[in-house]
Order: sequence, then C-alpha cells, then structure tokens
Amino acid sequence: MPAKPLVILLVAFIAATLLEFSWLNGLRALEARFSDLFVAAQARHTRPDPGIVVIAADEVRNFKRKVDAGANSAITQYFYNADAYVRFVDECAAAGITVPIVPGIMPIGNFSQLARFSDACGAEIPRWMRVKFESFRDDTASIRAFGLDVVTALCEKLLAAGAPGLHFYTLNQAGPTTAIWQRLGL
Repeated sequence: MPAKPLVILLVAFIAATLLEFSWLNGLRALEARFSDLFVAAQARHTRPDPGIVVIAADEVRNFKRKVDAGANSAITQYFYNADAYVRFVDECAAAGITVPIVPGIMPIGNFSQLARFSDACGAEIPRWMRVKFESFRDDTASIRAFGLDVVTALCEKLLAAGAPGLHFYTLNQAGPTTAIWQRLGL
C-alpha cells in the first residue's frame, strides 16, 4: 500500500459539525470519498484517565466503534511506560481491534515544561522519573542527558514489543528527536 498523508479524526469531526451529522458518519463519508488518498487515524490514550490503572472496557469499545467506522490506525498520547502501551494493545487485540497502534513519544528537554504540560493533559510521568528529574534542579545538561536515556530506552522497549512505528511529538524541537533516532540506529 503506498504511503498516504495522515488525516486525524478532527477533520471528520469538523465536517460532521458543519454538516450537522455525527462524527462517525463524517468519518464514513470521508473514508468513502477519499479512501485512496487518506489514512483515517484515531488518537488514543494508553490510559483513558490518569486515575485509572486498568483500561476501561468502555474506552476500548468506543475505540472499536471508531475503527469499525473506518479509522485504520491510531496514534497514542505520549507516555513513559512501555508496559502500559503493551497492555493497551493487548486489550485492543482482545476486543478484535487489529489496526496499527503507533505509540506517541515526547522527547524530554525541559522537565518543568513537560511536567506542566503533562499535568494539564493527563499524561503520566512515572514517579521514579519525576524524582530523578527534580534531583537535577536547574542542571539543564543532566536533564537533557537523562531525558535522552529514558526516551531512547522506552523506544527500544516499544520496538522490541512490536510497535509498528514511533510518532514523535517534537514541539518544534527537532534536536532531541534526531538524537533519539541516531541512538536507535534508525
């Protein structure tokens, strides 16, 4: 299958809103009209809520509905726990979801900025990472070095676990992502 530009479900949501029908119908209409041009991807959290340890059955069912409506891949929210990704993929497979689920990766260059962003969007930073980053205080070089080590190890684990690829959230900072790619030998 040739490479296709990625269209996030937001397009289906906007089309559905403007045309006053459900976003699922919007996705179906886009897929029917442009299936040879676009991939309909669904954004996913590996954990639907920071307070929930087990993937909620409703969350997986909702994801399944979106896949059944035409989403043919997914990109997760960023995370730092490879086991959570593997568990999420396993839960999806058990529900009959077979589309590629690409893990979202957020390189770490500025811990205080990452912590604020993660707290605001519900992404989990494991406690052991927070403690280590906080121990560096204002030592930017140590923060960046540790961030590269942690994220590179995460990517290695994800690829070894069978992740179909990696999606980097670069936030216009290509340097850390480039360093990770080089470390991975990609």
